[in-house]
Amino acid sequence: MARLHLATFKVDTAIPLGHPLCGGWIKSAVQVTEPLYAMGVLLMGEEAPIVLCAVDWTGINNAAHRIWREQLAAAAHTTPERVAVHCVHQHNAPFADLDAEKLIAQHRELGSSLDVKWFDEVVRRVAAAVREAAANSQAVSHIGWGQARVERVASNRRVIGPDGKIKWWRGSSCRDTEAIAQPEGLIDPWLRSISFWKDDKKLAVLHYYATHPMSYYGDGLVTSDFVGLAREGRSKEDNSLHIYFTGCAGNIAAGKYNDGDRANRFLLARRIHSGMLEAERQSLREPIGRLTWLTRPVSLSPREEPPIEQLEKTLADVKKSHSVRSRAAMQLAYHRRAAEPITLSSLKIGDRLQVLHLPAEAFVEYQLHAQQVWPEGFVATAAYGDGGPWYIPLARSYGEGGYEPSAAFVSPAAEAALKEGIATLVSGASDLKPR
Repeated sequence: MARLHLATFKVDTAIPLGHPLCGGWIKSAVQVTEPLYAMGVLLMGEEAPIVLCAVDWTGINNAAHRIWREQLAAAAHTTPERVAVHCVHQHNAPFADLDAEKLIAQHRELGSSLDVKWFDEVVRRVAAAVREAAANSQAVSHIGWGQARVERVASNRRVIGPDGKIKWWRGSSCRDTEAIAQPEGLIDPWLRSISFWKDDKKLAVLHYYATHPMSYYGDGLVTSDFVGLAREGRSKEDNSLHIYFTGCAGNIAAGKYNDGDRANRFLLARRIHSGMLEAERQSLREPIGRLTWLTRPVSLSPREEPPIEQLEKTLADVKKSHSVRSRAAMQLAYHRRAAEPITLSSLKIGDRLQVLHLPAEAFVEYQLHAQQVWPEGFVATAAYGDGGPWYIPLARSYGEGGYEPSAAFVSPAAEAALKEGIATLVSGASDLKPR
């Protein structure tokens, strides 16, 4: 049996009142209704340590994502390539893009998208928690994994008409009765759970499910929303740390089952909570196997339109709205870092279990692709890693139209590059070595 120790950490990121939410495109924070946490596990075995971290923020992009990984790596005495940091992607939450904020700061009338000093302080506190956790690790004897179908939460946002174009669009909430009446569409209905045990003691549980995690937002009330409510409920019930990762949900949301009524937040939370419980009940448990960490750099080329010159004009145009100008700053930021590849990573535990780590708002087809590559295995997918690309649609999505491809910072060529990287990692291709 492989020797493995696990440590856990959980830090309230303590967003200050008045701080911008979702990049400054919605009402700023006026009240914290639920804390926003950064939480994760530190795995220490025969190789260098591994850190898996989920953050209750909208996104962490480009240099901001690199800084998170570097500082957590230093705290864990490992390398940034062995650190996976993912956002849960709630919208009444901060959106961190340091590169874009530098561009925004050049236009004082535009205000701010991020308090950089607060950002730095949060990352330092999380790194300190990782460092402290390492001194309080526990031996892992067994690993468990299982899955359960979640009913009436996820639906595909994009309903295609007979002409091959978007006919209806269902966001996190939807009141269009015709759109609601359409079929659920392509989703991944399974919530997957991975648990770590010391004999009969549960140490931590990681949960993975693909949907946008918002019931309603834009009111300035900071919240971890329905997935956070479900997660915290499970933690209180069994006194162990439960961590939630959002899968490839770029085109998935609760719109078919959520009209935005405030009571639906708790209804959706109960459905996620039931999925978590059932996935744990259905789990197989066996002695912990060897951990193998694989990485793959991928280059996701930026889209060519609008051209950089037009983005710069939009950013400088005082007649444009804050959301339009700051989005231009984020797209410029991605253009300028696109030559730096994004690191995909995979954690394989034993022979049958794998966790895949992907960037940004990838479409659900990418995690389904991972499962097709290894149909005999158990693959859990966390997306919303480096958020620099924003959406990662399919190549055909650009011709179908709709919101997601219009908000993607990558070109249609991203699909082939990302799918190739996924296949290489999941299949354990011979040209990759454990790191």
